[in-house]
Amino acid sequence: MSSACGNNSLLCSHASRRAFLTSMAALGIGSSLPLSRLSAQEKAFRIDVHGHMTPPIVLETMGAASLGNFAKWTPQIAIDDMDKNGIATAMVSVPPHYEPELVEKLARPSNEFAAKLASDHKGRFGTFAFLPMPHVDATLKEIAYVFDTLKLDGVGMYTNYGDKWIGDPAFDPIFEELNRRKAVVFTHPITANCCGNLVKNVGDATIEWQTDTTRAIASMLFNGAVMRYPNVRVIFSHGGGTMPYLVERFTAAARTPKFKDQFPKGFAAEAAKLFYDTAWTSNPVAMGALSKVVPLSQIVFGTDSPARTMADHVKGLAECGVFDAKQMQQIQRENALTLFPRFKS
Repeated sequence: MSSACGNNSLLCSHASRRAFLTSMAALGIGSSLPLSRLSAQEKAFRIDVHGHMTPPIVLETMGAASLGNFAKWTPQIAIDDMDKNGIATAMVSVPPHYEPELVEKLARPSNEFAAKLASDHKGRFGTFAFLPMPHVDATLKEIAYVFDTLKLDGVGMYTNYGDKWIGDPAFDPIFEELNRRKAVVFTHPITANCCGNLVKNVGDATIEWQTDTTRAIASMLFNGAVMRYPNVRVIFSHGGGTMPYLVERFTAAARTPKFKDQFPKGFAAEAAKLFYDTAWTSNPVAMGALSKVVPLSQIVFGTDSPARTMADHVKGLAECGVFDAKQMQQIQRENALTLFPRFKS
């Protein structure tokens, strides 16, 4: 370090730090600087749309053994990690563990915990409600409560509920209400009835969940739900699963007479109405593919913390080489603000 200081006083002068950061940003590499080098104000700008919380009712009901890293979550641990990684706000939802007989038991206490979490740590946490799906009537009641009383930021859904994906007509009453409320829906994959443990010794999250995200996207698009409910803003996890790699097949299918009404301007135009986060996909291959399929405006920063570390995704996105500094700022903050404008201040 001393030799570097001797050759370039810019690296050693505290007064010149801001100029140095500005010059690095102009070269498109500012985002990869170690976070320890940045001031507290400069660090806290990212909005993580894909974080998780573990309400006490979930821990008590599901048990620590089944929750893995999620069992260790606390607000303070999350905030400490956010501060280390330049994350101003984490949008959190209940971990992806689905027991259909328990959803009504979990929903209300989880959502009340979420409201208190956001209130106790103003600006640090945004919250997605846990819905008691697939029970339509109970879900409609909970939607009214979480928006009218608790004032949560949006709702969470799993990509499937047993043998139905979220674009299934059975869920139309739910999407009609969410459309009326202009709601944000965060989706997370989970194993469907059909498809658990298909590859022995390889966990469902490794392969199947990305595939199930793709099934959910297809169900929303090919069943026409995206067109019918234009006011619902839907975020899909993990870069849209395998959708970017199947885009040629989806584009061809969308051109067939059977689907002409759902895709008046083609597959890409409808896929561009959805949002896609960077969790588990902050690498050159995945980001390169996604950025060629959907506009930059539809890509939002996500970490899946605490399933995966925040640092992994900050580093991966910074080093993937797909985006310049301005685009990185858009992905890591500005696009999320179009969904959650209350975090602008």
